[in-house]
Amino acid sequence: MFVTRFAPSPTGYLHLGHAFAAITAHDAAQGGEFLLRIEDLDLSRCRETFIDAIFDDLHWLGLSWKEPVLRQSLRTDAYRSSLERLDQMGVTYPCFCTRAEVAAEIARSAEAPHGPDGPIYPGTCRRLSARERRSLEHSGTPFALRLDSSEAARRVGELFFEEATVLDTAYGRIAVDPLLFGDIVLARKDTPAAYHLAVAIDDAAQGVTLVTRGCDLLPSTHVQRVLQSLLGLPAPKYAHHRLILASDGRKLSKRDGAQSMRALRASGVSPAVIAAMLQRT
Repeated sequence: MFVTRFAPSPTGYLHLGHAFAAITAHDAAQGGEFLLRIEDLDLSRCRETFIDAIFDDLHWLGLSWKEPVLRQSLRTDAYRSSLERLDQMGVTYPCFCTRAEVAAEIARSAEAPHGPDGPIYPGTCRRLSARERRSLEHSGTPFALRLDSSEAARRVGELFFEEATVLDTAYGRIAVDPLLFGDIVLARKDTPAAYHLAVAIDDAAQGVTLVTRGCDLLPSTHVQRVLQSLLGLPAPKYAHHRLILASDGRKLSKRDGAQSMRALRASGVSPAVIAAMLQRT
């Protein structure tokens, strides 16, 4: 038996891809505990109406979860504490670059390294002297906090994560590449914790023992294992499942206007029909 979780962001209504992820996580618990987490750190896009809709849609699918539901927006103290620990270890640094400056720096480099999400941050601010950093901080220049991936790699050493054999898509034991995403952002002025850090902290806080999610997120496990190791957090097992694709072969996305569960329900579709659709999609 496992402790699993479904962790949607309330930036829109759930679609079939979310339904598949939720049902997969629920069933993978195998009689253990299924948890729900609301990842609502993006305050500019998250809405209470979408949170209410998440609860409604999941109940309609026949799912139930252990209460209380964790909301990331209420966990800023936990994230701040972990950031302070990482800073004390010497594995973080302030980055004063704007997104436009990062893009320009990458464009100037003919051999800019790439990661799963595209070009990797070139480490411009990692090379600043202590004096230069203090000067920028005292001037009030906004900054993000980045992970020094090279120093983190040195500290964690050889690291692995385990793919549980609970789904058809099992990858076995995988060696972690701490440099895969480069020096990721851990927090910004308007965001107390970026995705990777918040997920690592919250999975541990909720006692999650099996993370089920789409195979497109498998690369994210590398950096999350690094953060777990640095912070002394327990490592869950992982199971990365297939994606539900649109008719054009693309992953379903709120941003691309994927048909919502709400719209399907309004058209008279039943939970049984949804389950059948997910089996053949």
